[in-house]
Amino acid sequence: MTASLRDILEQAKALSPAERAELAKLLIDTLETTDAPSEPAEHWGKSLNRLLDELGPIELVDSHIEDPVEWVRVQREKERQHRLGDWSE
Repeated sequence: MTASLRDILEQAKALSPAERAELAKLLIDTLETTDAPSEPAEHWGKSLNRLLDELGPIELVDSHIEDPVEWVRVQREKERQHRLGDWSE
């Protein structure tokens, strides 16, 4: 049977100030020991590399265009044509 937090708080209020201080210290010590990570966190770079490995290779669009300015121009033109559609039909 477990006591509710309100019951525990009522019992703690009945303690003397010295006993409450000791109880608070014990609770804080419990938090510090249980929240301590058992292993150091993985570096974000390792996580990113693992994610990229899981994703696999990406398919490049218009990889034959080597000039970056020309590549952007072509992509913008494709997007414009896609938005406007073919009005000659």
